[in-house]
Amino acid sequence: MTEPVESVEFVESKETRRVRKVAILLFDDIEVLDFAGPYEVFAMAGKQGGDFELYTVAEEARIVTAVGGLRLVPDYAIGGCPVPDLLIVPGGMGTRREISNRKLLDWIAATASECELLLSVCTGALLLAAAGLLDGLEITTHHASIPLLRELAPRSAKIREDARYTDNGHILLSAGVSAGIDISLHAIEKLLGEERALLAAGQMEYDWEGAETERMLFD
Repeated sequence: MTEPVESVEFVESKETRRVRKVAILLFDDIEVLDFAGPYEVFAMAGKQGGDFELYTVAEEARIVTAVGGLRLVPDYAIGGCPVPDLLIVPGGMGTRREISNRKLLDWIAATASECELLLSVCTGALLLAAAGLLDGLEITTHHASIPLLRELAPRSAKIREDARYTDNGHILLSAGVSAGIDISLHAIEKLLGEERALLAAGQMEYDWEGAETERMLFD
């Protein structure tokens, strides 16, 4: 069984609740469910409680082509993006190219210093590693990319191959593809409580058990 690594939760009361800006990073050869899963979770939660405002951002204001040929139009380029409260960095084969993109990595690092939560999905963890954000953290990624994450991450980081997601307080990382849904629900639980997360999962008809799901490992 996979197990999450969780930090202490900070749940808001109704009186202090506010609308949070959620930015999802896009780039060529991004994995579709890596961004679409979290997008659906936060969109559903926002529809229920008016708690989240979503937008997408890419390095340039141009069409981005995801894995499988899906064409996406980002809402902002990184130069004109509003500072988000939550930044989600998805994965996909495009991360292998973007780990050498200093402009994008610098933007991720700068935004991480200003936002409330930073989430990675799948090989989005590689971008966080390349941006120098994983020092001393417990981290994870898609099982097939663990060796590459080990190369990029600092020695002080602890790689959790058994975890569906890890929560280091400010920075949260999830394993492959569908785990982005779990980490997004966990972030909602962290911010607004378990009831809100379960409500969103129920509306999606998603059988959410956090990290209590076995991960299938392939040769």
